[in-house]
Amino acid sequence: MPTTGQSGELPARSKRADALRNEQTLLAAAASVFVTSGVDAPIREIAARAGVGMGTIYRHFPNRADLVVAVYRHQVEACAEAGPTLLASADSPFAALRQWVDLFVDFLVTKHGLANALQSDSSGFEALHAYFLDRLVPVCAQLLDAAVNAGEIRPGTQAYELMRGIGNLCVGRDSDPRYDPRRLVELLLQGLQRPQSS
Repeated sequence: MPTTGQSGELPARSKRADALRNEQTLLAAAASVFVTSGVDAPIREIAARAGVGMGTIYRHFPNRADLVVAVYRHQVEACAEAGPTLLASADSPFAALRQWVDLFVDFLVTKHGLANALQSDSSGFEALHAYFLDRLVPVCAQLLDAAVNAGEIRPGTQAYELMRGIGNLCVGRDSDPRYDPRRLVELLLQGLQRPQSS
């Protein structure tokens, strides 16, 4: 248990760690709400999911665009970190790729609302997109290479083109509730697989 100073307050380092943990919890809750309800979801819904008051959210993120950008960065980092973890723990490299793509689709669902939230800041959006590519293309490439080397998928698919294709399949989800991009993404992944010899 952390020791307290004479004033009864926790040391600064412990406060910073608690604040960071709280912010990560808040961002994970916001990401979850954004996936199901879009980036225009009420702040009270995010606060309830995170188990905090609305004032806590506004203290960390004074406006919705700040929150959306923070969630975007949080999800990029989660996706980037998940790749190697999934590769080490999944039954096969292709299973790891499939699980990673599922996380990527969640991210894309949130990302589609980002453009609207940042309408007035195109340079900010472009910087975030460059950050997204720098962090995620190498992770996707690592997963693809591992699946090729394991003989599970055909060689020749580039990470950027796969991610772009998945992104294109996710467009339109918001405007048509009958459309399920995950089904088509699964078909795309099946198309990468090498036929199994009998």
